[in-house]
Amino acid sequence: MDALKLIAQDSLKENPSVFNIGDTVRVHVRIQDGNKSRIQMFEGICIAKKHGGIEETFTVRRVAHGVGVERVFPVHSPSVDKVEVVREGKVRRAKLYYLRGKVGKAAKVKSKFN
Repeated sequence: MDALKLIAQDSLKENPSVFNIGDTVRVHVRIQDGNKSRIQMFEGICIAKKHGGIEETFTVRRVAHGVGVERVFPVHSPSVDKVEVVREGKVRRAKLYYLRGKVGKAAKVKSKFN
């Protein structure tokens, strides 16, 4: 097990972005189009963080054209360029899966500084 941790240490990012559950985040993702690459942004509420170490992931949810869209991003992936915190949320849960059943204003998270 220690050998696996030593191998995984090389793939860890030096300083991954710091954000919490309930924060509205903007994830900059590197997309490969043939031989070109570009940055695409995905903005939404962080509803979950899972695991730890090299396999740590976070789930971002947004509603686009009336349809809920969720994406799971690995924290230490080279395709995730950076994660910006747009707004900090005030929540009392570790997983915000209950937002999936809410619509409109009920699906909002309170702001931390309000």
